Amino acid sequence: MTRRSPILTLLYACSAIALVIILVSHPQTSFEAAIRGLKVWWEIVFPSTLPFIVLSEILMGVGVVHFAGVLLEPLMRPLFNVPGTGGFVLTMGFASGYPVAAKLTTRLREQGSITQAEGERLVSFTTTGDPLFVIGAVSIGFFHSEQFGFVLAFSHYASALLLGVIYRFYSPFAPSSRPLEKNRLPLPLRALQAMHRARIRDRRPFGRLMGEAVQSALHTLLMIGGFIIVFSVLIQLFATIELTRFLSSLLAVFLGPLGVPSAFSSGIIAGLFEVTLGAQGVSVVSSSVPMIWKAVVASAIISWGGLSVHAQVASILSETDIRVAPYLIARVIHAGLSALLAFFCWKPLTAASTWFSERDVPVFMPTTSGVPVVSWWDSLLHSGLAAGALLCVLLLLSFLLRGTKGHKPQ
Repeated sequence: MTRRSPILTLLYACSAIALVIILVSHPQTSFEAAIRGLKVWWEIVFPSTLPFIVLSEILMGVGVVHFAGVLLEPLMRPLFNVPGTGGFVLTMGFASGYPVAAKLTTRLREQGSITQAEGERLVSFTTTGDPLFVIGAVSIGFFHSEQFGFVLAFSHYASALLLGVIYRFYSPFAPSSRPLEKNRLPLPLRALQAMHRARIRDRRPFGRLMGEAVQSALHTLLMIGGFIIVFSVLIQLFATIELTRFLSSLLAVFLGPLGVPSAFSSGIIAGLFEVTLGAQGVSVVSSSVPMIWKAVVASAIISWGGLSVHAQVASILSETDIRVAPYLIARVIHAGLSALLAFFCWKPLTAASTWFSERDVPVFMPTTSGVPVVSWWDSLLHSGLAAGALLCVLLLLSFLLRGTKGHKPQ
């Protein structure tokens, strides 16, 4: 069925009409769900995402991204088949969560720093949840277990990197961005040279750069907020008309032969649409179900991300020629890899987590949205530290990899 098919047009029209009828029939339910989605956006997404988007825009404008790109080229190109600037997207995406990686990938594509295929590879493995959400809100807030957080974090981020290695073979014959020119200058000087050239090409004074960065961030966050509210309403309406329960019962029939407890069916259906509701649904499953199965299902849901996040990413990528289909396929692969890692690494990771004390974990506070969250300052501090630490690790690996090659400039 192609996009021009009249049957597809009819399905779109019937679905839209049905949603309008359901919405009008349940006005109070829709209003309460919209308020709940608004609170999630205002209390969690807005304060934790705005600084990173603004800072990323400024770093691109002053050329820091190109500086990091030169330094990370020896690592990102052979490992993930993307230019070194992809290392900046990887760092910010892992530290600040979805959909920041999609926004940064779009900006690099608009600047001509990456090709279409490289953008599709990059956004596929860098779109992840942020550490505070994975370890704090889900593991500690929902499951009340610090050990659970180590399993989720490892399986989520390790599988994302593994996905990046797999996706390096995606579209192997597509055009690639131009690699770094070989010269006799040391790598740090070449990085400074690239940063200076990028700043000169940008030409915007700092005041204008700051203003446009804030404007772009607010525009993106308003779009994200709209999707969060819409999906909050849709999920509540589906629950009201018993569609969610029907899908859960249908899914339970298929989970049994796979060895997965059928009690997870409700959480999986909720996670199909929205990751937070899915993780919360898994956490309330009976305590008689082994924790290892809860880790497997929760890890898969977090790596899947939910249709709400996918709609946000699709809206952002629509500004370029980067296609959404490879990203959606990657989400399915990511969920499967994450579930497998959580299953096989459960015992060693839970044992290793005893080495860490509880005082290293931030305190999460209840909110009116029902999702636990740290204060905005702690959120910014820990996400910033995570970004800095990851960037340092990538730079170290890049220098080590370049040193082992024994490269001699021409």
